[in-house]
Amino acid sequence: MAKAVSLKEVAASLVEHWSPRVVGEVDDAYIKVAKLQGSLTWHSHDNEDELFLVLKGHLRIELEHEAVELREGEMYVVPKGVRHNPVADSECHILLIERKSTLHTGDVVTDKTRSLDEQLRPLEAGTER
Repeated sequence: MAKAVSLKEVAASLVEHWSPRVVGEVDDAYIKVAKLQGSLTWHSHDNEDELFLVLKGHLRIELEHEAVELREGEMYVVPKGVRHNPVADSECHILLIERKSTLHTGDVVTDKTRSLDEQLRPLEAGTER
């Protein structure tokens, strides 16, 4: 039986910050949700664009010479090759749409970097993937 996915419920159920979870896929892209707080890291994705949509809260995406401020319901696409650093001064829930080949923090590895296997692990009980 087909089931709808509540993005807001899945995001709210996440325990870890900066640990995106795959909730669906469309062709060669993953649909992910994440709970953010603080700063991720400066990075880029050389061959993939990255879509950020704020489900709850406020997100600032720092770019080399400016910043994009996103409120609930707003989205921004970081073009491939553009260095960026997502920052959430307080807890924020987001939806990401990324090609399946997109590495979480590009070619930068930090303690916040999550592998694709980590992002694909089953969601907590009560949520659907």
